[in-house]
Amino acid sequence: MRNPFTGSGVALVTPFNEDESIDFDALKRLVQYQIDNGTDFLVVQGTTGESPTLSKQEKLEVLKVVQEVNNGRLKIVFGVGGNNTLEVGKFLKELPEGIDGILSVSPYYNKPTQKGIIEHYKYLAECTKLPIILYNVPGRTGSNVTAETTVELARIDNIVAMKEASGDFGQIMDIIQNKPEGFDVLSGDDAITLPMIVSGAAGVISVVANAFPKKFSGMVHAAQGGQIEVSRSLHYDLLPVTNMLFEEGNPGGVKVALAQQGIMGAKMRLPLYPVSDDLQKRIEIETDRLIG
Repeated sequence: MRNPFTGSGVALVTPFNEDESIDFDALKRLVQYQIDNGTDFLVVQGTTGESPTLSKQEKLEVLKVVQEVNNGRLKIVFGVGGNNTLEVGKFLKELPEGIDGILSVSPYYNKPTQKGIIEHYKYLAECTKLPIILYNVPGRTGSNVTAETTVELARIDNIVAMKEASGDFGQIMDIIQNKPEGFDVLSGDDAITLPMIVSGAAGVISVVANAFPKKFSGMVHAAQGGQIEVSRSLHYDLLPVTNMLFEEGNPGGVKVALAQQGIMGAKMRLPLYPVSDDLQKRIEIETDRLIG
């Protein structure tokens, strides 16, 4: 199975009302904003969507609304991961129709060995026929998925890509150099998406593109097309706000940028907490510059 997810993917945030219920109207606006501005595929209920704070039922409700607005126009990847292998597998078997792929983070907190990670993903691959994107984010999970482990898992037919957020270019290039045909690496780090694509990555699953899809997808597509000067210009234009959006954690920053554009409010569910007043003002000024 070849990886069908390339280009500019967006890890959608989940909008909330002030009472912390899901703001489905804002979610509809966000999805349409992506469709209208160059995004290639949508990722629903990743960590950026505050998935740890949503119930299983809420996650499926969010997915349903995204599917309805999308109406088959963009591919949809659904986040299904965790550190209880059997429970994750059970959820995979219960998923509704209309999903194009799965994003599954490496098991967090319990810090499995590389062999444990391999067996975890082998089991998940047997629980679904959908293409699976692996997700390596050691800063959140507490353990790294090595290049050797990734390449071994890449030989499983429906494991099609790795979202790499280790920030380790040696590891990233090792995967790109040794991966089998049809398997791709996707950037999981907005700030280094350009150099990753130049090194051979097939695209990104972005946070920043929630708020700036046209510029971010333009940067990605230019890089893919070999227009390095164009891509570099867009990269550096976006870099200040990219750094700001992660300064006090994610997705607090990007929600401020979206609120500044009137797409949704900046509300989050605890334990996430709003960004500081100073950072909010800086993000608002930079958002006005980029959008204006």
